[in-house]
Amino acid sequence: MLRPRVGHIQFINCLPLYYGLVQNNVLLDVELIKGTPTELNKWLLEGKLDISPISSIEYCRNYKDLMLLPNLAVAADGEVKSILFISKVPIEEMDGRLVALTNTSATSQALTRIILRDKYGLAPKYFSCPPDLSEMLMEADGALLIGDHALRVLYEPPQDLYLYDLGKEWKELTGRRMVFAVWAVRRIFAAENPDLVKEIYEGFMKSMVYSIEKVDEIAVAVSRWENFEAGFLRDYFASLKFDLDAPYQEDLLAYATRAYELGFIQEIPKLEFVEV
Repeated sequence: MLRPRVGHIQFINCLPLYYGLVQNNVLLDVELIKGTPTELNKWLLEGKLDISPISSIEYCRNYKDLMLLPNLAVAADGEVKSILFISKVPIEEMDGRLVALTNTSATSQALTRIILRDKYGLAPKYFSCPPDLSEMLMEADGALLIGDHALRVLYEPPQDLYLYDLGKEWKELTGRRMVFAVWAVRRIFAAENPDLVKEIYEGFMKSMVYSIEKVDEIAVAVSRWENFEAGFLRDYFASLKFDLDAPYQEDLLAYATRAYELGFIQEIPKLEFVEV
């Protein structure tokens, strides 16, 4: 039997989904491959994965080769907690200064540029690098961190730095929610294996329902092997949204439109979903 290669973001933000997959024995039927968002983007586009979360902006750049799984995303309606801009000076003073962008997220790199330009009228100088805050701020005055790296800074914030939540910043700028990642399947795989894609999708959705109901249990479980209190994790999971309904689709396209206007993508994508 074909075991589809399924990507899994190796950040705490996807642990609720992973936890449900384990509890519902879905992992017995797939080959789960873990990585950062940037790694999963690359592997999916290279055909080394069949189904995977992918950064929203990379879906926009490659939508002709991919199809979306309905109702699955990593999103936020305002504060997201794990996408942070961190600076030595107030953000209003960042014009012309160096900004270090984590190389683990394409969507958040573009989002940072959009917010600093559109909301604050700034034109910093950007470079991409690994997500090590100390090293980033040795060279730059501002840094973008995502995922667990950002959470650790938020959990124990340095007193001499300024922290800005980019989900909140986007909401204040546009009034919209932010979709950071979507779940996609390679078109050729979906065409050749429609029943298998449907089965995997149903497993994801069962996992999601299970995890939402068990969020307190998951927070306690994660706190046993991560340096975060269960209450902090519970609040974090509550700030994440995993929906991709019609309003979230509109907000994703609003982000894509601005990314297109600024030259980050070549065209505004169509959102095409597999039939499940």
